[in-house]
Amino acid sequence: MNAELHKITPEENKEQRIALGSWLKSLREERELSQRELAELLSLDYYTFISQLETGRGKIPEQRFAQWAEALGQDRREFVKTLLKHYHPVTYKILFDDEAA
Repeated sequence: MNAELHKITPEENKEQRIALGSWLKSLREERELSQRELAELLSLDYYTFISQLETGRGKIPEQRFAQWAEALGQDRREFVKTLLKHYHPVTYKILFDDEAA
């Protein structure tokens, strides 16, 4: 198992963030929210933060995970689990890899 848990390269990290950004965008669009509307729901000062996340730049602050889940109509646990999979893939693998089996 230890051999499978390797350090994430910058390229892999970038790919994870881009994939997460696409997922976040799809959730927003499913709710028929503009970036500006989502920013308002989340009390963000700048809607451009949504754009940054959707293009793989930036990171949702962990103290705001539950608020984001609610704004996007997602179960909090499943939402955070998906964030963890992309933000911390090694930790995710340690915690949840056995669930797939």
